[in-house]
Order: sequence, then structure tokens, then C-alpha cells
Amino acid sequence: MTSPQLEWTLQTLLEQLNEDELKSFKSLLRALPLEDVLQQTRWSEVEEADGKKLAEILIHTSSENWIRSATVTVLEEMNLTELCKMAKAEMLEAGQVQEIDNPQLGDEEEDSELAKPGEKEGRRNSMQKQSLVWKNTFWQGDIDSFHDDVILRHQRFIPFLNPRTPGKLTPYTVVLHGPAGVGKTTLAKKCMLDWTDCNLSPMVRYAFYLSCKELSRMGPCSFAELISKDWPELQDDIPSILAQAQRILFVVDGLDELKVPPGALIQDICGDWTQQKPVPVLLGSLLKRKMLPKATLLVTTRPRALRDLQLLVQQPTYIRVEGFLESDRRAYFLRHFGDEDQAMRAFELMRSNAALFQLGSAPAVCWIVCTTLKLQMEKGEDPAPTCLTSTGLFLRFLCSQFPQGAQLWGALRALSLLAAQGLWAQMSVLHGEDLERGVQESDLRLFLDRDILRQDRVSKGCYSFIHLSFQQFLTALFYALEKEEEDRDGHAWDIGDVQKLLSEEERLKNPDLIQVGHFLFGLANEKRVKELEATFGCRMSPEIKQELLRCKANLHANKPLSMTDLKEVLCCLYESQEEELAKVVVAPLKKISINLTNTSEMMHCSFSLKQCRDLEKVSLQVAKGVFLENYVDFEPDIEFERCSYVTLPSWAQQDLRSLRLWTDFCSLFSSNSNLKFLEVKQSFLSDSSVRILCDHITRSTCHLQKVEIKNVSPDTAYRDFCLAFIGKRTLTHLTLEGHIEWERTMLLLLCDLLRNHKCNLQYLRLGGHCATSEQWVDFFYVLKANQSLRHLHLSASVLLDEGAKLLYKTMTHPKHFLQMLSLENCRLTEASCKDLAAVLVVSQQLTHLCLAKNPIGDTGVKFLCEGLSYPECKLQALVLQQCSITKRGCRYLSEALQEACSLTNLDLSLNQIARGLWILCQALENPNCNLKHLRLKTYETNLEIKKLLEEVKEKNPKLTIDCNASGATAPPCCDFFC
Repeated sequence: MTSPQLEWTLQTLLEQLNEDELKSFKSLLRALPLEDVLQQTRWSEVEEADGKKLAEILIHTSSENWIRSATVTVLEEMNLTELCKMAKAEMLEAGQVQEIDNPQLGDEEEDSELAKPGEKEGRRNSMQKQSLVWKNTFWQGDIDSFHDDVILRHQRFIPFLNPRTPGKLTPYTVVLHGPAGVGKTTLAKKCMLDWTDCNLSPMVRYAFYLSCKELSRMGPCSFAELISKDWPELQDDIPSILAQAQRILFVVDGLDELKVPPGALIQDICGDWTQQKPVPVLLGSLLKRKMLPKATLLVTTRPRALRDLQLLVQQPTYIRVEGFLESDRRAYFLRHFGDEDQAMRAFELMRSNAALFQLGSAPAVCWIVCTTLKLQMEKGEDPAPTCLTSTGLFLRFLCSQFPQGAQLWGALRALSLLAAQGLWAQMSVLHGEDLERGVQESDLRLFLDRDILRQDRVSKGCYSFIHLSFQQFLTALFYALEKEEEDRDGHAWDIGDVQKLLSEEERLKNPDLIQVGHFLFGLANEKRVKELEATFGCRMSPEIKQELLRCKANLHANKPLSMTDLKEVLCCLYESQEEELAKVVVAPLKKISINLTNTSEMMHCSFSLKQCRDLEKVSLQVAKGVFLENYVDFEPDIEFERCSYVTLPSWAQQDLRSLRLWTDFCSLFSSNSNLKFLEVKQSFLSDSSVRILCDHITRSTCHLQKVEIKNVSPDTAYRDFCLAFIGKRTLTHLTLEGHIEWERTMLLLLCDLLRNHKCNLQYLRLGGHCATSEQWVDFFYVLKANQSLRHLHLSASVLLDEGAKLLYKTMTHPKHFLQMLSLENCRLTEASCKDLAAVLVVSQQLTHLCLAKNPIGDTGVKFLCEGLSYPECKLQALVLQQCSITKRGCRYLSEALQEACSLTNLDLSLNQIARGLWILCQALENPNCNLKHLRLKTYETNLEIKKLLEEVKEKNPKLTIDCNASGATAPPCCDFFC
């Protein structure tokens, strides 16, 4: 049986031939003595095959020995020396043969083509030495804490680690990216171990590991010096090694740790590996493939360096490293606790905090959580409050590692200073010689013994924190601790103050500072302060809370809060768990707009907005995935609300957690008497979440006056909202827009709403209805009896002329009270305008009418103008935007305006009125014309028309003409008269 490795090697070799070379290869191949099966193959198949297909044909028709011999022979006859050497080396290195039996060459020539024994032996010794060093220095704890399947899950996507991955002409560039601590470096080091164990592709003969953490400290050097700095014995071999670039793997680990300004990597690109250059220039040249363009590259980075990397790499393969999946985290908890009940309780506590659960994709964070909660359980303490916030959990972990009253204030101060230094410098590894005053290596020993700090196995003076998030926590602690006297005059380190830490400018440059701000608010909690002081004997800064309030006050004063800023503020306040602090910060808020994308944001809103007693308006969006009930497949016999928690499927468990938080969030609407306006738009809700919200709306303590529901899923939500609004005395404005099904039921519910004796609804806007004329009958009939409704908007509803006629019949009733009517985009024609003209004459109430986006044409305008000409008509505003009106329609309007009609506002935008504008202007100059506001958007922009409009304004100074009423700058049509 032919080995997969030979198949992959042959395919890789043949795919490097261009079209002409491939033809020559086939021709020379045919001249050799062919094996029986290949002789029986139709040669036309061979001639039509590309490199990949040709490899398949040879593999399935010929023996391995014949394939090896024939391949080398043909490549030699084609004078493809480098490719021939590669073919020979592959077959030797793979252990397939000890010697190529070349039918065309003698033994002496064959030996001369292969590497000399002394050279091979030297290289083998060198590789063995590198292998030994790697196996001794690689921290196996990385792999121990990372299950094998987690590594394999990502390894199978790396092309050169998979022997079945087809080769390609261009060299591979693979980018492993993901947040801190999820295993990017572990995968990179595992790749180096695979190389030392000969488990990598046979194409890789040499591998070099380039740690950007270490390289960032090097001065200018050549690329040759760069890769041989740890292997001086390789210096003599460097030229011959680099000459085989297609056989080299470069692992560039931690690109985000390279200390360069943004964009610096693409400057001063160099292709000479002997030339002295700064390290960033050399690495940028390697990634840009100016340096050794045929080499294989494996790059690891955190997301912050991806933008610069995208400017450099060519045809990269991006692989997101996700670390522990949910199943991995669950398995880790079970292994750590041993006791299943304890493990699952701890796991669910972490899962209840979405932010903390997300951090749990890093094994180190899982270890922190398990260690902390297990210790609390053993002491009989309730671990639930600990998991409310990340600050609370990290603080409890830190304090649990030391006895109370340990008087380690100096050591804690040194540790937090080290963390702050590294974070502001965007470094995860700090070197002993770089430590500033105030940090002694003896102070760090306590934290090394407890795995809070880690020391490099080779470079003993290099320190790194257990995880970036804990470094961020300790940086926040640096600001919260009271400073010593010598520190009060200013920092001797490149560390910003609290105001700089929380500034938007610094956070854009260094996103790691964002989480520090959250932790800093968390350390403003009085209970946590006491716990820290009791454990370490330290003193917390009494000014820190005032500094935080001052920074947030500046945020309010500088500009209105954007949605992003609001989320940031609410997150910080939740982290503090200080209600009084929240009251002060959110006090200025009158209205908010929030897009809930996860359960954490729901928790943040619930905690902080309950303290905002002056809040008047909430505009809400709920992203898909927050609630899953209506968006996943489940067994129909599952009674979601009656199931015990443990028997629910995983999606239902997640939904149950979301619904509990949603219930707490919705209580905002039934507990704040000042909250008057609720808008829910572009939201993916569920049946259960809608019922919960409606339950709070129906309560007597809910004082909502204006509610807008726009484009909400599921469709049945509209039915539930209508039921909730029936008998709601405070409700005066209601909007229901979107793809609304259940038309018959919906309209009947609206009828119940309007006929209820408690109904005070004055404004009703319905959009997206597809009801038939028969289904509108009951609704329009109820309008006769309702005495509160003043504004009716049926925009984008399929009303048609038949439905409109029923509405007009209602409006001719002497007791109707409608003042504003919008029938925008209701598919009306000129026939509808004839009936509408009668309404204009009879109705004493209707003052505002919108017919925008209906193709009523000039004839429809003629009918309307007949109604406008009657003295009984009270219409003041008329919107005819995009109604297919031409010059003739303008003539009808001009005549009506000159007859002293009641019209004061007219919208004719987006109509092809052409020369009709000249006719209209005659009326505008007439003293009898009462028009005060004309909205136009003409397609003619010549100077003559501009001059005409200017003349009209001079003769009629009370008239306002808006010529830009279209596109993104135009307000909605009905807002023209609202």
C-alpha cells in the first residue's frame, strides 16, 4: 500500500512545476520503462492531468520504488537541480529508502548528488542538540493544563502539520490569533516539539522559534545573527540552511509583544539576511516575504496586532485559537473538584457571569476560579457572591493565598507596580534588570511560590503573570493602594494617573487598560477594601472613589453618552457593586439607548439603571442569541417552564439563566415612576421573554405613556404586547411596526384596546400589516366610537383603495376625532383620492394628511384640490412626496393655493414636476396664498431655477422653501406635519 506521506510529497513536488515543465515531465516519464498498470492506463488521462491529478494516477498505478526512482530521474533530466535535491532528501529523510536506485546514473554520480555524510552527520547532531534543549526548556505544564484534544482540535487546521493537506505553490503563512492565555504559544511550542520528534511535514528540515518577547530587547543585528543567537554552533551552516528556505519553518511567537509603533513593521523592508537592521525591520521583512520568501511561517498574536499583520502577510491562513470550550471547562472543573456536585455548582456559578465565563477559555482562569471556590466550599462559605464580579473573585483568590494580618503591604505594592509597569508598556514578560525602584526580586518570591507570578525556566530574571486578566487586576490595585510619601511628587515610571488610565485616547492605544478601569471601580467597594486591608495590612487610597467620580463626571460633561460609553459606565458600576456610587454616576441620565448582546450587559443595566430615578426613556435592542427558545430545535414534549434545571437541554439552561436576568431587568419598567417612554426595536426576543416584559407593563406601578415596538421577533410578540396594553390608562402613544402576522387576531385585539373604557390612546402607528379589506372593517368601525385617538398612521400597510374607502367612510362620521392621518406607502391610486376629497370637505377635524409614496398621479392631485377648494376644508399640511406628480399636477395645486385654501405646509419632494415649478411659483407670489412651508427636492439644479426660488422668497418672506428634503438628511414624511 502506498504511504500517505509519499503521496503528499509527490503531489507537492509536481504542483511546483509550471505548465511547460509539467508537459516535459510527462514526456520524459513516458520514455521510461513503465509498470504494467501504468502501461494499461490511457495516456490521454495523463496528458490532461494537472500536478495533483498526475500524482494520484502514479500512486494508484505504480509501486513506491518505481515512483521514487522515476521522479528523481525525470527531474534530473529536466535540469531542475533544486527540485531534484528536494525529492531525494524527502525520500531519504522520510525513511522510505536508504538509497535511490537510479536506472540512469551510476553509483558515483548518485553519491555526488546527495549530501556528504559529514555534512549530514553535522546537521543531525545539531538537530539532536536543539531537540534536547527544547524538550528540557519547554514547560510541560502548558500541555498538562491543556487537554490533548484541545491541542489536536487546532493542530488539524494547520496545513503543514497535516500530511494529507495538499501542497500548494505558494509557501504557507499561518496566523494563530486569539485572546491571552488560550494556548497560542502552547501550540507554537508543541509545533517545535513535533519538529524535534520528526512529526512535522518532511518538507520542514529546519525550524526556528522566534519569541518576540525576547527579540524586542535586542539591538540592531543581521537576520543570520537573529536566528543563530541561541545556536552559535549553527553559524557556519547558516548560509547553506538559508539557501534552502523552502525547507525552513519560522515560528514567530507573540507578535503583539514586539515593541514597535503602529505601522512600523511595513517600513524599511530588507531582503539581505546579512545586513544589520533593527529587529522589527527584520521580522517585518520576513512576514512581508522580502526575506526568505519561500519559507513557511507560523505566527501567533493577540487580536490587537492583527491590523498591522494584515498589511504584511500574503495569502495567510487565519486560525482562531479558542482555548477551553464549554465542554473543556466543565471537564476541567470535574477533574479539579473530584466531587461532581461541587464541580457543577462551581461551574454554574462561573457560567452565571458571562464575562467571567468568557475569561474561562484560558485554562489559568479556570484554575483560579476552581482554586478559589473549592477553598470556600471546604470552609462552608457561600461561593455565590464571589462570582458576581471578576473583581470579587480575583480579590478572594489573592487574599486566600495568604493568612490575614500577614503584613505584606510592601510586597503587594511591589507586585502591583510590576503589573502596572508591564501593562502600560504592553509587556506580559518583564525582565529583572528592567525593574524600577520599588520592586525588589525578594518581594516577588512570595508570589512565585503561589503561582501568581511565573519565572522563565531558562532566563531566571524574567517574570510573567499567571494571566493577563490578573495582571490587569493587580494594575488596578496599584492605583487603589495608598502611595508612599516619596511617590506623591510624581511617578518615576511611565505610568499614567487615573484620569489618563480612563481616557479614551489611551484606551485606543492600549485596549488592555479598559479592563483595568473595570477592576478599579470594583476596588472602590468598601467591603473589598476591608478584606484587602485585613489580609495584607495595606492602606487603600481614600481619594480613589472621588477620582473615579470626577472622571465619570468629565465623561458626562464632555459629550452625550454614546451606546459604547454607556455600556462602559454601566459595566464599571456593576463591578463596584456600590449602589450609592451608581446613583451619583447615573443621576444625569434622562434617556438611554442600549443594545443587549449578552447576559452580562443585562446584569449591568439592571444594577445601575435601578438607581437612575430620573430616567424617562429607554430605547432597547436585544441581539440574536441572548434568548434561544424560539431559535433552536427542541423536542416538542419538553415543557420548558416546568422542567427542573438539571433535566433541561443545554440551550434551555442558558435560556433559563437569561430569563432570570431579564426578569430583573424588566422590573425597571414597573418600579420607576418617571419612566414614560419605551422603544423596543430590531430585537430577537422569545415567547417567554415577551411575556415577562408584558407582565411588568401591565402592572399598576408601570407608568409608560409612549411605547414603540418595531421589527421584533417572534411575530407573535405583537399579539402579547396588544394584550398587555388593553386597559393601560397611562398609554397615550403606541407604535407597532414590522412583519406582523395574525392580522385578524391583531386587529381584533386593537379593537379591544380602542373600545376599552380606560383607553386614552391618542397616537397609533401601524406598519407592515397585510390585512384584507374585510379584516379592516371591525377596526375602522371601532374608530367611530373611540373619542381619544387623534393621530393614525397606517404606513407601509397593504390598505389598497378598498380598505381606504372603509376608512374614509368612518371619517365622514360626525363624531370622528382624527386630526392627523398618514397613509404613506399603502398602495393607493387616483381612485382613492376621489373618496378622500369628500372627507376633506366634510371633516372638521382633519388638519394633516400624508399620502407619500402612493402613485396617485396628477388625476389624484386634481381630486384632492377639488376638496381643498371648499371653504369647509380645514387641512393645513399635505405630504405628496414621491407620488408621480408632473407639471399638470402642479397646475391644479397652483390654482388651489391661489383660492385662499387653508393649506400652510406642502411637501412635493421626489416628483418629476419639471417646468411645473414655474407654474407653482406663480401661486406662491399671490397674496391669497397661505403657504408658509414648501418642501421640494427637484431633479433640476440649474441656476435659472435657483434664481426663481430666490425671487419667490424675496416676494414672500414668510415662506420657507426646503430644497434638500430627500435621502439620509430628510426626516420621515409624517414628521413633516407632526
